[in-house]
Amino acid sequence: MPTVIRLARGGSKKRPFYRIVVADSRMPRDGRFIEKVGTYNPQLAKDNEQRVTMNVERIQEWIATGARPTDRVNRFLEAAGLKEKAERNNPNKAKPGKKAEERAAEKAEKEEAKRAAAEEAANAPAVEEAPAEEAPAEEAPAEEAAAEEAPTEEAAS
Repeated sequence: MPTVIRLARGGSKKRPFYRIVVADSRMPRDGRFIEKVGTYNPQLAKDNEQRVTMNVERIQEWIATGARPTDRVNRFLEAAGLKEKAERNNPNKAKPGKKAEERAAEKAEKEEAKRAAAEEAANAPAVEEAPAEEAPAEEAPAEEAAAEEAPTEEAAS
């Protein structure tokens, strides 16, 4: 008979209260259990002593006989100092979901389009302005030449 140490939910709607129980793994979560070995009240503050209460001796006996604690109960045992803290690594936790990735891709495409349009706008006037600036520079020597020719004509007459 595979036994587990797990949480069985009690309490009313939206006000959970859990019993830490030793049960047959084939029984329902809130169903028949072998022994109640503690309680967990998530409504209390994290530093409150009454948040998690456990009969440590009975839990150690059950673990010695082969009962396997669930992840949540394992964390309670680690906090109590009964088990060595295990390294946990969930690299997928920080990754965004499919829809978030799609939105990010669309946003990146829009930003790229804006950047390209801004570059085009920046490059296009610069190309147009350069000949426009050169044209007055070409006209200026012509005007100077005309100005130089005019006095010579006046001086000659």
